[in-house]
Amino acid sequence: MSSGIAVNDVCLQKYQALRLQKKHKYIIFNLNGDNTEIVVEKVSSDTDYDTFLADLPETECRWAVYDFEYERDGAGKRNKILLFAWSPDDARIKQKMLFASAKDALRRELTGISAEIQGTEFAEVAFDAVLNKVSR
Repeated sequence: MSSGIAVNDVCLQKYQALRLQKKHKYIIFNLNGDNTEIVVEKVSSDTDYDTFLADLPETECRWAVYDFEYERDGAGKRNKILLFAWSPDDARIKQKMLFASAKDALRRELTGISAEIQGTEFAEVAFDAVLNKVSR
């Protein structure tokens, strides 16, 4: 907790439900009002990747965990749990700094993350861009 920002217990409960029980497709995390704790902003079972992208705000930072399912070169379906660090170019500088410094606290709590995806614009988190990163 080097940033001084704690991770709310509900974050871990929802993450375990996604990772172990496959109850959710994605979780979006935010900071609480006084920037002291990481909290769950949204949980969804919607399997449409575009719906997930639409839930990322255009001008504010967020973290998200997504159960990414893909098929590559006829090797069958695969799943990887991804941590997204969404920090759009249009976000306020203070918010970007807070989110960057608090990401490690969240990352340490979430065991089983296969890859991290950094995004500053939607092209970087588009399905094909993410697919290229995770299937290397």
